[in-house]
Amino acid sequence: MPPSRPHRQECDPVTSNDTYTGHVEPGGPADVRELAGLTVRKLAVSEMHNNVYLLTCTATGEQLLVDAADGAARLRALVAEGGDGLGTIVTTHQHWDHVRALAELVEATGATTVAGADDADALPVPVDRRVEQGDTVSFGDVTLDVVHLRGHTPGSIALAYREHRSAATGSARTHLFTGDSLFPGGVGNTKNEGQSFDSLIEDVTTRVFDVYDDDTWFYPGHGDDSTLGAERPHVQEWRDRGW
Repeated sequence: MPPSRPHRQECDPVTSNDTYTGHVEPGGPADVRELAGLTVRKLAVSEMHNNVYLLTCTATGEQLLVDAADGAARLRALVAEGGDGLGTIVTTHQHWDHVRALAELVEATGATTVAGADDADALPVPVDRRVEQGDTVSFGDVTLDVVHLRGHTPGSIALAYREHRSAATGSARTHLFTGDSLFPGGVGNTKNEGQSFDSLIEDVTTRVFDVYDDDTWFYPGHGDDSTLGAERPHVQEWRDRGW
């Protein structure tokens, strides 16, 4: 879940004609973003306002879903909005609110399941592929880098997509799907047994902020998006306050 008192950040769109805002509500439509090589559909589900992301390779039509959180019928409809079939479901972490539709969606689609190695045994379905820091997940012509962020759960992962450079804008922005490890306003919750703020802030610092540029756009497991540039000035504040 997000930190207790997140601050809202305004994020600049990738291009002037990009109408994506990243703000979605349960029961509402998906927000759609067209990137170079990839279409992102963001949908909110459940009373927990979980975000689900459908990624579609624009070259091949192959699809990957991030976090089958809830509402299997709505998620099947989301898949159909993107195209035909779902090849892969990635679970960012083991918490119950991110996996409630996982078993039903796997049964309906036959998708391959992917999760962080240290969270895999806690999921309600067998995990076909266990991933760790430095691994990649590919579908169609799209490759996502796996970033292991320890602390919210032992096996939490983020996924990084490095957008193809656009001839029109020169942009090659990175897009980061962070699960519950990074939000606008702070890192994820670490107040419960088995969680570690020290571990999470260290991994988010060294594996995210020290690696990716300020224009990196990140898509969290709940709520609105932000950029690393909007959040970077506050990282020491997060470290000092301890959450």
